[in-house]
Amino acid sequence: MTPKKEESSGPGPSGLADRITGALVGAAVGDALGGPVEGYSPDQIAERHGGRVRGIVGPWHGDAWRTARPIAPYHKGDGHVTDDTLMTHALIRVYDRVRDHLDAYAVAEHLVPDLMNTPRWIPELEAEALPLHRLFLAEKWLVTRLAYGHADPREAGVGNIVNCGAAMYMAPVGLVNAAGPAAAYAEALDVAGAHQSSYGREAAGVFAAAVAAAAAPGATPDTVVTACLSLAKDGTRTAIEQVCEVAARHRDFESALGPLRAAVAPYDSVGPDYRTPSLAARRPSRLHSIEELPVALGMLLVSGGDYRHAVLGSVNYGRDCDSIATMAGALAGALGSPVPEEWAKTVADASRLDLWAPARVLTEVTCEIFDRDVHRRRAHEQAFRTLGGRPCSV
Repeated sequence: MTPKKEESSGPGPSGLADRITGALVGAAVGDALGGPVEGYSPDQIAERHGGRVRGIVGPWHGDAWRTARPIAPYHKGDGHVTDDTLMTHALIRVYDRVRDHLDAYAVAEHLVPDLMNTPRWIPELEAEALPLHRLFLAEKWLVTRLAYGHADPREAGVGNIVNCGAAMYMAPVGLVNAAGPAAAYAEALDVAGAHQSSYGREAAGVFAAAVAAAAAPGATPDTVVTACLSLAKDGTRTAIEQVCEVAARHRDFESALGPLRAAVAPYDSVGPDYRTPSLAARRPSRLHSIEELPVALGMLLVSGGDYRHAVLGSVNYGRDCDSIATMAGALAGALGSPVPEEWAKTVADASRLDLWAPARVLTEVTCEIFDRDVHRRRAHEQAFRTLGGRPCSV
């Protein structure tokens, strides 16, 4: 599968369609690059691959991926996207049905049935299956609480483990609200309420805001971080501030790997052993933050917004690096940094997914929603003037 037009060798794209395409293709490619080394440390990754990962690599356990623990039975590697991309595309399908802003009820009414009832190609299973069968328990929570527990969608995320599960697929919310970080933040918090609580829900809102900020004209990594800090609350805000302060002192991901981990460690409840979380891991807190978002923003700063550099830094960071690279890839792509064409084509072919079709759909829907927003705003302005309010300046 190939993109509709070839990657430009000149300046990055600036139009809405280009920004949406860059963000969504960039997120999927980052996801695929990070999948095979997820859960390991930078040192382990370097030892396994004879140095830093510089592109698409195969499964950690080679041909034994079907049975080797802890990854089995998933074929992570060789350009296969993971659940980050599957959930992102599922959320775009919800936007395609609703054709307007989403809330927690849209998750219950549209996203959950999509996950439960419609078989789709699952790259890591190398088979067609219900998306529900690929999701981890934190995402299966959506089905448990909404389809079987009949919970209020706005509160269904309460009780789930607190992780990046909702944040990892919130890029579409940011793109629908392109150049409007505050609106993206508010919408994502509503949507994510069906899935997450505490700092997991907060991260979803802040990541959506970051994507919206990255899609704004003239955006830079610094303006993206500034937008995040203007909206983020509690431990999430502090973690972003501390990580980005450290990131600003580095211009190469190699030197930044250790310092970024040290900066986020006090806020990350998982602890030093990613596969054996601490007793305080993933519990609600106003002091903690998910690790993935601050590190992704940090890598965006270290790279100066360059897609390849941001994603490779995220991949080689290890730990939950498929989600970190998904976020960094979405942000760099939304800023206009070109996604390497050879990576995008390989991931699309290996995953048997058209990575560009969801972007075309979301661009069309985003324009429709903007027109609706303008109409609603004009109606509000007229009502306000009728009430004797100050006329709006033009």
